[in-house]
Amino acid sequence: MRTDRNGNIWAWWGEPGTDAVVTGSHLDSVPGGGAFDGPLGVVSALAAVDALRAQDFTPIRPLAIVVFAEEEGGRFGVPCLGSRLMSGAIDPDVARRLTDPAGITFAEAAAEAGLDPARVGRDDEALAAVHTFVELHVEQGRGLIDLGAPVGVASSILAHGRWRFGFAGEGNHAGATLLGDRRDPMVPAAEMVLAARIAASEVDDGRATVGRIVPNPGGTNVIASTVDVWLDARAGDDASTREIVERVRAMAADAAERENCVLTVVEESYGDTVVFDSELRDQVSRALGGVPALPTGAGHDAGILAAHLSTAMLFVRNPTGISHAPEEFAEADDCQAGVTALATVLERLTG
Repeated sequence: MRTDRNGNIWAWWGEPGTDAVVTGSHLDSVPGGGAFDGPLGVVSALAAVDALRAQDFTPIRPLAIVVFAEEEGGRFGVPCLGSRLMSGAIDPDVARRLTDPAGITFAEAAAEAGLDPARVGRDDEALAAVHTFVELHVEQGRGLIDLGAPVGVASSILAHGRWRFGFAGEGNHAGATLLGDRRDPMVPAAEMVLAARIAASEVDDGRATVGRIVPNPGGTNVIASTVDVWLDARAGDDASTREIVERVRAMAADAAERENCVLTVVEESYGDTVVFDSELRDQVSRALGGVPALPTGAGHDAGILAAHLSTAMLFVRNPTGISHAPEEFAEADDCQAGVTALATVLERLTG
């Protein structure tokens, strides 16, 4: 086992090598998240290796399990940070300056965890070692429920990103300030939340979510001086996703102007549409007897790495269809089906 320069944890079956097949996922979660998003892929990878060892299988090609750091972006705001750093998809200087809600920078947290902040960034050695990455994940939706299948493969990931909308007004007293004298940034912020729903509904397969609002100073009887609002926008392609964001920006700008507030918009992360390697996807599907392929609206480390190496994903049925919430779930039999499927795929790719 080793931890790389970006905080990703690797466990190798035998000696590390090149042209390797790698599986795994992540262990971190979102605030209020469930137990399966991420950890199921790590546990299933370990169980799949156990199953192969029990069959006296010895891989011809190197095989490893990886746990990627900060996949959800729950602390520093940028999703898939471990795989983005490793692949060079984010500038390490930008990553080092990221801060968590307590004001701790990523560089400070990395140093506290025993990493050298000066060394985070693209890891050509790690990239060169991996030929194929297969990530197992609980499904985040109802696709496999509707298809009546315990396991499926991913075909694509929607284009998606996160934007921070900052509204700046004037802090003041909630009781002593007449409505006509206010520059209240919470008003255009509220209109922006509604604008996100409107804009997404006007774009085919569009999705827009505001899940985080931070007023400053946040007092009950205080008109906020600033309000930060985070927008998560997704759609089937880059143009449609950008269209949603531009529509929200235009409506938010109008609302800010009416309240005599200032609007700033910062793109914090973005990933274009990912279409997984069709040859590998079909190879995986055939190895499993022809399981269904389906798209996903959720981002994954496999999607980040798809720009640099051959990647595939296995999904395990979620009977609730709910994710990023405590109701996220997978039945034991379906989890075992996922382990069996992953072991079969790893055997086929490394044997």
